[in-house]
Amino acid sequence: MSERQLPAIYPETQFYWDGAKEGKLLLNACTACGNRPFFPPRPFCPHCGSREVTVIEASGRGRLYSYIISNVPAPGYETPFTIAVVMLDEGVKLVSNIVDCPPDPEALELDMPLEVTFEQRGTLAVPQFRPAKGGAA
Repeated sequence: MSERQLPAIYPETQFYWDGAKEGKLLLNACTACGNRPFFPPRPFCPHCGSREVTVIEASGRGRLYSYIISNVPAPGYETPFTIAVVMLDEGVKLVSNIVDCPPDPEALELDMPLEVTFEQRGTLAVPQFRPAKGGAA
């Protein structure tokens, strides 16, 4: 199996990857919108356009919003694997992989509770999601 690709890191996303190395899921939030979180990271609010942006730590909990089971080969992945849209408890969606769960519609229930885990890829840690322990997110 070949290695999984590493993400491109830009100045506006550096905080996100630094947080992941520490086991933290960090998001931007707009102080002009009352600390309304957003993703992906960027230097301005996608809702109001303000540059009054800060960084907050997300809970790492969310729910399965949508998914696909991919049978298309990708570097470092054994098919099939699950690509998911996760709705974080903070109200933002992000795309990730589901791990520690069979890539099977019988095991993947929409709205199932998920929790973040981090996959080491060289010097980086990449947020992934797994079913929440105890079934509660």
